[in-house]
Amino acid sequence: MCPIETRTPAVEIETRIRTLQRCLTQADIDAALILQNTDLFYFSGTIQQAHLFVPAFGDPILMVRKSLERAREESAVNTIIPIASPKQIPDVLRRKGHSLPDRLGLELDVLPTNLFFYYQELFHKTKLIDLSHTLRMTRSVKSPYEIGLIREAARLSDQVAGHVREVLCQGITEIELAGKVEAYARKLGHQGVIRMRMWGNEMFYGHLMSGPSAAVPSYMASPTGGAGISPAVAQGPGSKRIKPYEPVLIDYVFAYQGYLSDHTRIFALKGLPDDLLTAHTAMLDLQAMLKKLARPNVAAGDIYTAAVDWIGQLGYADNFMGCGDQRIRFVGHGIGLELDEYPFLAEGQQLKLQAGMTVALEPKLVFPGKGVVGIENTHVVTEKGLEQLTRFEEDVIVV
Repeated sequence: MCPIETRTPAVEIETRIRTLQRCLTQADIDAALILQNTDLFYFSGTIQQAHLFVPAFGDPILMVRKSLERAREESAVNTIIPIASPKQIPDVLRRKGHSLPDRLGLELDVLPTNLFFYYQELFHKTKLIDLSHTLRMTRSVKSPYEIGLIREAARLSDQVAGHVREVLCQGITEIELAGKVEAYARKLGHQGVIRMRMWGNEMFYGHLMSGPSAAVPSYMASPTGGAGISPAVAQGPGSKRIKPYEPVLIDYVFAYQGYLSDHTRIFALKGLPDDLLTAHTAMLDLQAMLKKLARPNVAAGDIYTAAVDWIGQLGYADNFMGCGDQRIRFVGHGIGLELDEYPFLAEGQQLKLQAGMTVALEPKLVFPGKGVVGIENTHVVTEKGLEQLTRFEEDVIVV
């Protein structure tokens, strides 16, 4: 049985569907067919193997292959019916009084090409439209219910950070420390899965690295990479033993009932050299400045530009959000059911902040051969600016 307190409330599902239908009408799209797990969960409350058909007018239909029983238990969609194969979808729609759409919206940013061709053949007289931007924009502004779940994820993030000081010790390997921290997070209710939308990106809890290994670049769209345990993963904690006087980066995501909180703190055994402490303080000062700037109607790219200007004046330009040519051109990102949601606080982004968006602000400095310092907190955009949700102490935590 699905605990009732973990189900998405019916009013949430209804509001999301109605919002999507308004967007379909405005874009002259007859219907949406939603398949991707995150979008499916957002609009139906379940990730059982299913297709959610949302007409521009009328009630949605959730067509489930597996597991029908769980989908009916978990989802607040009124019409939930079984199908043995997607080939049945056109007939199901006709039986439910729908003509096949002339224009059908799909998540073309994540839909595999083979599936695109499959649905193009299935709806052979229909034009398939990319609906991904509309879906992501709809999800970018969170409801009070969603913000409540993100608040809880943030509270649990703080607890995980507090546990680090209890298990961090000289000589422990990064991977062993990660195991202890991750086990504690699971004990608190961490769901384990961290969803990302960008193709080819994946993450297991986050990044825990120390000293020089934290400054090793990787393929990840992240300022930090890490040596990792092998080339098969190529990121995150490795077998390096943690030493005194080097920064220990704990950049972990807490995933609670689908919703995420992103959180970075810097720990150290015995302390850090003055140059790294000064650099860390600079990132705290930058965070404070950006929190004042990030308000509704401010373009996301303007926040990144302000950060780059600030960093240039302090002489850290070559180390901001990476090193040299490996630098990432953002200072934060939206967060919710996925780790890489709208808005991106990135170079050139014109999307304007709105009240109710949730963003992870993460100014960091990367020093090859030394390590990484900086901060990351999850915030909600309010009319007065950013409200910080993760509250654990932000100075370097000396153990």
